[in-house]
Amino acid sequence: MSIGKRRSLAIASAIALAGAAGAVALTAATVGTASAAANNCGYLFDDFNYGSSSDASLTAHGWVPRTYTGGPGVPGATWSANSITFPTNGGQKVMQLTASTDGTGGGTNQAELYTAQKRYLEGTYASRIRFTDTPVSGNDGDHINETFFTISPLNGDLDPTYSELDFSEYLPNGGWGETGPINYQTTWYTYRNDPWYADNVHSEERQSFDGWHDLVITVSGGHVIYYIDGAQVGDHSGKFYPRQTMTINWNLWFIDTAAHTGGLSTYIQQVDWVLYAKNQVLTPSQATSQAAAYRSAGNAFTDTVDASGPCVTPSGSTSASPSRSQSSSPSPSPSTSTPPATNCATAPEWSINGIYTAGQTVKHEKSANGNPNGPGSGQGKHLWRAKWWTQGSEPGWTANWEDLGHC
Repeated sequence: MSIGKRRSLAIASAIALAGAAGAVALTAATVGTASAAANNCGYLFDDFNYGSSSDASLTAHGWVPRTYTGGPGVPGATWSANSITFPTNGGQKVMQLTASTDGTGGGTNQAELYTAQKRYLEGTYASRIRFTDTPVSGNDGDHINETFFTISPLNGDLDPTYSELDFSEYLPNGGWGETGPINYQTTWYTYRNDPWYADNVHSEERQSFDGWHDLVITVSGGHVIYYIDGAQVGDHSGKFYPRQTMTINWNLWFIDTAAHTGGLSTYIQQVDWVLYAKNQVLTPSQATSQAAAYRSAGNAFTDTVDASGPCVTPSGSTSASPSRSQSSSPSPSPSTSTPPATNCATAPEWSINGIYTAGQTVKHEKSANGNPNGPGSGQGKHLWRAKWWTQGSEPGWTANWEDLGHC
C-alpha cells in the first residue's frame, strides 16, 4: 500500500547540514543474558536523562531537536525545539514530544528529535515508547502520527539507494483514508514527491497501542524483522532491504487538519530509552535486558558505535525462526542479470539497476559521498562480492557487499 504523501526533501537537507558528532564511549554495563557481550560490535544507549532541549549534553550526545520548516504534516506548521521536553514518568526521565493544532497551519506545532549522524544500518534497534490515543487537552479526533523510524536522504526522485524503516507509525484516530487506531511498519525502496509515487512494503495492526510498548527491530541477512512487545509483526525483505546508513528519529505530527474540531488540541508521545546494537541480532528479550543492564548500572548514555570493532556483518540467524507472512506484498523473486566472475578481469562493472544474488562479483569504485551518480572516491576500482540478493545498493557504502580487494 502506498502510504500517503509524507516526508519532503527538507529532512535530507537538514540532516546534511547537521554537524554535531555523537560523544564516544562510556564504559558498557554488564550485559547479563544478552549474548552480544562476547561479540560487542558497538552500542548506542540513551536513557534521555536531560534537563531540556537546550541541554548541552543533548547536542554533545548527537541529538538534534528539529527547528526547520517543511514536511511532513500540515503546511505552514512550526517545528520547535521547545516541543522536546524531559519530564519524569514513573520515577524515570523520559523524552517527550508534544504537538498541538487549532486546525490551521499557523496554529499547528509539531515535534521531532533525530541523530545528527547518518551511521546506522544493520543490527538491532530497540526503544520503549508510550503511544497515546487521546490528547492531553482539547478535543480528540485529529489525524496525529506517532512515530519511530530511521531514514536516509533522498538524492532525487526515485533514488534507488534511498533507505527508510518506519518501525512504527501509530495513527490512533486514523488518517490516509483509514480509520483508527492503526499502526504501520513500512520498509521503503524509494519514492517521488510530485506526482506522488511510493515503492514500499508494509505490515499493519488494527488495534489500540495506547500505553508503553517495547519496539525491537533486527536488520540482518536481507530481512527487516519488526517486533512489538516480543511478538513479531512483520518481516520485509528483497529490494526493500536498506541500502545505506540512516539516522534514528522520532516525530509527532498531524497528517492533516480535516478531522479537527474546536480550539487547541495537544498530544504527546514519550520515549523511555533507545538502544542500537551494531551488526548484532538480539532477540527482543536480549535487547530489553541490555537496556535494563545499562540503566541498573547507572549508565545513562553510551556510544561505542564508531569505537568498537572489528565487526562482522550479521548472518541473519535469530533465536527463533521468523515467519514471512506479514508483508503486504511478496518479496521479489531473485533473478540473475550478470554472469558469475571470480576476478577483476572477468567481473562486470556494477550497475545501479542490476540485480545481484549471493556470491556474484562486480568491480566498482565507490563514490565519494554515497551518491553513485556523484564523484568517485579516488580509491580506484575494487572487486566486490554480493552477500545476498541486492539491487541499487552501492558497493563500498552498504553492507550488502564484501570488499575482495583492489583491482
